[in-house]
Amino acid sequence: MLGKLRRSWLIAAVIVVVAAPAGIADAELPPGGTFLDDDGSQHQGSIEAIAALGITRGCNPPSNDLFCPRDPVTRSQMAAFLARALDLPSTVEAPFIDIDGLFFDDINRLAAAGITVGCNPPANDRFCPDRSVTRAQMAAFLVRALDLPATAASPFRDSSGDFEDDINRLAAAGITVGCNPPANDRFCPDSPVTREQMATFLVRALGLTPLDPPPRPGPPIGNPNGNAPVPADGQAEDTSRPDIIIGDGTPESCTSDAVVDAVARGGIIVFDCGPQPVTIEMLEPAKVFNDTGPEVVLDGRGMVTLSGRGQNRILYMNTCDPDLVWTTSHCQNQDHPRLTVQNLTLEHGNSKGEEYDGGGAVWVRGGRFKIVNSRFFNNVCDETGPDVGGAAVRVFSQYQGLPVYVVNSTFGGGEGYGNVCSNGGGLSSIGVSYTVINSLFTHNRATGHGANPARGGTPGGGSGGAIYNDGNLFTLTVIDTVIEDNHANEGGGAIFFVSNDRSGSLRIEGSSLRRNPSDGFETPGYPGIFFLGKSIDVANSTIEP
Repeated sequence: MLGKLRRSWLIAAVIVVVAAPAGIADAELPPGGTFLDDDGSQHQGSIEAIAALGITRGCNPPSNDLFCPRDPVTRSQMAAFLARALDLPSTVEAPFIDIDGLFFDDINRLAAAGITVGCNPPANDRFCPDRSVTRAQMAAFLVRALDLPATAASPFRDSSGDFEDDINRLAAAGITVGCNPPANDRFCPDSPVTREQMATFLVRALGLTPLDPPPRPGPPIGNPNGNAPVPADGQAEDTSRPDIIIGDGTPESCTSDAVVDAVARGGIIVFDCGPQPVTIEMLEPAKVFNDTGPEVVLDGRGMVTLSGRGQNRILYMNTCDPDLVWTTSHCQNQDHPRLTVQNLTLEHGNSKGEEYDGGGAVWVRGGRFKIVNSRFFNNVCDETGPDVGGAAVRVFSQYQGLPVYVVNSTFGGGEGYGNVCSNGGGLSSIGVSYTVINSLFTHNRATGHGANPARGGTPGGGSGGAIYNDGNLFTLTVIDTVIEDNHANEGGGAIFFVSNDRSGSLRIEGSSLRRNPSDGFETPGYPGIFFLGKSIDVANSTIEP
């Protein structure tokens, strides 16, 4: 009886759900779509389709501008997806003793509909809301929710076990095609189902049409295939309650003066420049004052580009600059300001001839600094010099030696977008650690000649096409990141890493380094890398000429 009842309200629910997106057109979506972290994903159209129907609201409330596409789906999230998708009726039943909070009602509705019975048979008084859902378990959820018919077909050679019948039903309904294209003779039942995969399963199950947003101008944000978890310190800041809003909803209201004034005042800063992407031409660098904040967050929400017009640096923070107010007696080692650049594009910054060299787009000393979901295009600094670096970003000293996080961000990313400097086309630092996660570095160049110290008769420089690190004790950690098609006239077409006292270490995990020529020198066995330090640790990575 329960199956017949479920089928009757399910049919009605699906009719409502499928009809809902009739007025939604791809062209109405903003460039890049609803979320900032799914650009380039093969599942983006499915993610947009379920977002348009309210089946998903994002993964970072209250901002909800991220989808976390490669995170595993938890059982509580699965309950929310299905309860919203099927418009399950509310209930007063609460059969589980381990649920409360955000997904309480969704889980109870799922149980009342007979789609879940719990996670601890035979008692089944627990739901295990935080446990990840495997692909096999996902099949069982969808088969119960959709009341899919039995089938004799068995297309996968790895689907034996408790969920074999559910997996076969899911395949017969066309909701799954397998996990190993093009053969697709495997289902990978024990692998966790990701949030982006779940979006596609739901789109197929409900007969929805994917909604493909217009592309964001320029290369994608970060490595589309990067799925490494991000530590709390490296995640985007919550900007749902901003201190300053730049703009009044029109492009004309978003000016260089407004950005400079906002950054000088500090706090949580967002933009309201209208529904389309805007480029703000910066007439001078925006400078962080040390007696503001202590948090200074600049969030473009994926719609704002700050341009240095090829004439000036874009953003500057220096805890030891007296013009920006000294706030401690140990300016090089203080915990504030804490500057975050997120959901922004910074392009055509130029620091040539500046007192503080390098950092064509961003120059930082002291406090804390991180970059999240951002892009750096066509930034430059001096073309030669032995210790000039960081066309996009240069950093000196961070509080207690903590790392600069660079997360889901792009430096160059395509032909004609690369950053160029004497050393360190993308990133540069002296004695500062970087942790780079799910990011993309391509077409950046180190253009100096003569290395460091400069050989006689040369201006010096030319190392670290993408990343340049120098100093004593520091680390560089590169995780799920693509570094390709960068170039150095001297050493390290991809990475130049010199720890002068040999105490520093380099770790590369789940990453791809290819076609990063070093015209001068590199470490044998590590194409594109020049390394002097304590240790190199490479795991699950490709490093090729």
